[in-house]
Amino acid sequence: MKILGISAFYHDSAACLIVDGEICSAVQEERFTRVKHDSRFPHYAIEYILKKKNISIKDIDYIAFYDKPFLKFERLLETYLAFAPKGYSSFAKSLPVWIKDKLFQKKTILDELKKIDSSIRFNDKLLFSEHHQSHAASAFYPSPFENAAILTMDGVGEWATTSLAVGEGQKMTMRKEIHFPHSLGLLYSAFTYYTGFKVNSGEYKVMGLAPYGNPKYVNLIKDNIIDIKSDGSYRLNMNYFNYCTGLTMTNHRFHELFGGDPRKPDRDPITQKEMDLAASVQVVIEDAVIALGRGIKKETGLNNLCLAGGVALNCVANGKLLREQIFDKIWIQPASGDAGGALGSALLAYYHFLSKERIVREADAMKGAYLGPSFKDAQIEDELTKIGAKFKIVPYDEMIEETAQSLADGKAVGWFQGAMEFGPRALGARSILGDPRSPSMQKNLNLKVKFRESFRPFAPSVLEEHVSKWFEIEQESPYMLLVADVKKDKQKKMNEEEENLFGIDKLNVPRSEIPAVTHVDYSARVQTVNETRNPVYYHLIKSFYEKTNVPVLVNTSFNVRGEPIVCTPEDAFRCFMGTNLDLLIIGNAVLKKEDQDSMLKERYEDKFELD
Repeated sequence: MKILGISAFYHDSAACLIVDGEICSAVQEERFTRVKHDSRFPHYAIEYILKKKNISIKDIDYIAFYDKPFLKFERLLETYLAFAPKGYSSFAKSLPVWIKDKLFQKKTILDELKKIDSSIRFNDKLLFSEHHQSHAASAFYPSPFENAAILTMDGVGEWATTSLAVGEGQKMTMRKEIHFPHSLGLLYSAFTYYTGFKVNSGEYKVMGLAPYGNPKYVNLIKDNIIDIKSDGSYRLNMNYFNYCTGLTMTNHRFHELFGGDPRKPDRDPITQKEMDLAASVQVVIEDAVIALGRGIKKETGLNNLCLAGGVALNCVANGKLLREQIFDKIWIQPASGDAGGALGSALLAYYHFLSKERIVREADAMKGAYLGPSFKDAQIEDELTKIGAKFKIVPYDEMIEETAQSLADGKAVGWFQGAMEFGPRALGARSILGDPRSPSMQKNLNLKVKFRESFRPFAPSVLEEHVSKWFEIEQESPYMLLVADVKKDKQKKMNEEEENLFGIDKLNVPRSEIPAVTHVDYSARVQTVNETRNPVYYHLIKSFYEKTNVPVLVNTSFNVRGEPIVCTPEDAFRCFMGTNLDLLIIGNAVLKKEDQDSMLKERYEDKFELD
């Protein structure tokens, strides 16, 4: 049984292939088109996964789409009627688009599929899942749990913004929902907008900025904007928002409450106010998530929790929820955003719609999220030769040794190995790596390699067997979705002068033995690495450990700001030549910057829009 899952037409289009319940491949369209958050129909992703399995679209038994477009159109109409005549201009602008592209989206999907093969009656194969069902399925079915509660939180699907489901074996039942316009995801996006960052991509920046601030606005937010009940249910005060009826997230009441208009990113610097706002909304989200967790535990009595939806990518909130010990175990879908909906819809079709038997795996069924394209040695050599790269092919052990030594010497390394990751995190297949002991590594990587704001933190990749010696966490975290503090004995106390610093000035104060991955509040977004999931990356970190006595590397995604993570050797080389990376490793190919033709360098930082 072969099922193709698709998400498209909003953001983060993706495709995945399930064969007899096994997740064979999954990839976002953006990785091929090089357009960040590409929402177009995922033709390239579908082409790749069919080619990888050596099958054609005719061999697919069912095609599952991740949401129900007509229900979204229903929400648009009902929202307008609820607020009418307010918001008519916004409604009038969006209605033609919805009628043309969204209301008849089933026909659009069928037309796109016919471009692949016009001889097939795709209408007989096409299935639709509700948006939150897709998210919930993506979290439960690959999880290592026979039964679990499933919490989905995002901006909005068709109507649902927060939902509870229960999974038992191969069946999954939706229990409760909170509906639009009340949404934790949209609340966070409103503060993303107000602090001058881009909605649907800048939320990471707000989370990274939060530790620089003081949560001084928490009571103001809770007293005026959101009412959180003891069971986690909540309501937003829509008098402060504009997203139902306008073209912005917030309105004049919101601006008056917080003392001014939204920050203009092209004109206004980031100030202490933005840091304090980020800290405050982060605390509110954490409180809501923990309250939801307690309410779910009380209602279901289940010991396991699965998380999905865009809010589940808030790894700080995830870490806080874990430390509350409400549940025995928590598992988070690494592609929690809309891309993961493609996976969820396919799994839901297989297990729930077709009632196929589910086999629970001890770890999980995601294969480390390494579900994208990989390249054989001959392909790598051929691509690099065609683009004029200068490289040497070395034995595996020599490649590991040279890379580890370069990292120990303070070099910034582009690392390209095996199958590309599915989801927003680089997990040691398409990564930029550095020495965590360096006090200047975070700032240098941000400004000279990633071309982004200096305050944004980097994650540590740590050998799984050493994680509890370096971080306050006792379990694995293979998908970089849990934040934990650096161990007290690894921390460095600040003096009185350093304690009194504010905001970005805190950035340059080394706070631990691994300052490059220690955020200003002593936290870190931890990725554990074991030899089973990613042996090559494991061997590299182990070699670095043998040289430095530190079993940790700086790990950030292999791209610059505004660019999708690199997919091919050519993508990697271009990024290498357009940044201040010192070394590039692709398979067993070693490329040094000083060996390359200077004519191949380019103004890479100007190629992509700000994220």
